[in-house]
Amino acid sequence: MPPAVAVVVAIVVYALLPSSVQLTNRLIIPAVELLLLVALIVTNPRRMTRETRWSRWLSIGLATIVILANLGSLGMLVSEVSSTNGNHLLVAAMQTWVTNVIGFALLYWELDRGGPVARRREDRSDIPAADWRFSQDENDGAVVEVKKTSSKSADWIPIFVDYAYVSLTNSSAFSPTDTMPLTSRAKVLMGIQATAALLTSLVLVAFAVGSLGQ
Repeated sequence: MPPAVAVVVAIVVYALLPSSVQLTNRLIIPAVELLLLVALIVTNPRRMTRETRWSRWLSIGLATIVILANLGSLGMLVSEVSSTNGNHLLVAAMQTWVTNVIGFALLYWELDRGGPVARRREDRSDIPAADWRFSQDENDGAVVEVKKTSSKSADWIPIFVDYAYVSLTNSSAFSPTDTMPLTSRAKVLMGIQATAALLTSLVLVAFAVGSLGQ
């Protein structure tokens, strides 16, 4: 399942961060994330067809831990830029950026329209209001070949890949691209993500400038 694979990648990337930009012992946060992931898979192996209230909140908590741990590492990384000149900072910045994309993709996937199970099982009139508007949500009035894949004509629903794309483009452009946030929480989350991505990019720029001066 793509979300589970994304969590594993985030765990590995965090565990490989330099110790100087980790909040705790190298294995503590990855171990907590892994335990949460195993608990979700064992108790609910068919995650896309059924869920309980606690399992959904556990999934949201897992994504939040990934994001908060990464933001903490980003803060430590920024504080080291002026005092350290090492290749590990360049690698750490890239790792932080990747984890930023994964963490927010997971959170967007869990929050939008009641979560993945509600989007698959519930009638459109019964699911919670959308947090994001995808291009497929407004393509019903387009030409025939485009209209065929619209939400209304094809009953299209976003999957994890769609949220990963939103997260990737927001971290790259520091703003929404073709998918617009509709709710306050969506705008806040995308703002936090874009700011974190911008800070990471500034670390990379600082490293590049420092290398030129050597």
